[in-house]
Amino acid sequence: MNPPNNSKKRCIKINAITQADLIAHMIEGIHSCQGLADLTGLHYVTVLHYTRELHRAGAAHIASWEKDVRGRDSVKVYKLGKGKDAKREKLSSIERQARVRARKKAHNMAKVMAGTARFVQSDNGRLRVEAVE
Repeated sequence: MNPPNNSKKRCIKINAITQADLIAHMIEGIHSCQGLADLTGLHYVTVLHYTRELHRAGAAHIASWEKDVRGRDSVKVYKLGKGKDAKREKLSSIERQARVRARKKAHNMAKVMAGTARFVQSDNGRLRVEAVE
């Protein structure tokens, strides 16, 4: 089978152009995958796939981590070139438990302020929350 006659037409390979654009932006600076998607016009999932493969091949590394809306390190920020991946910042079990207690205390306080519950002193001297009837 003979290839079509494209002697007067320029053959443009979109995949190669978008990959080159992605790599050019990665050379310019350090970007998150969402930033790269915005700059190149590629879909976010496609950028995730390309950067993951660059990382596996050793052509890129994780330069840092950005925090998500809950304050966790979950957004990878890639940098082109060889390097050591940045470590995630993790909370200790004490800090994690303190956040849970603070959230529970705030929830109970909101119930009391709304009038659906009240604080009652227990026999052991501690305050507990009791629903209002």
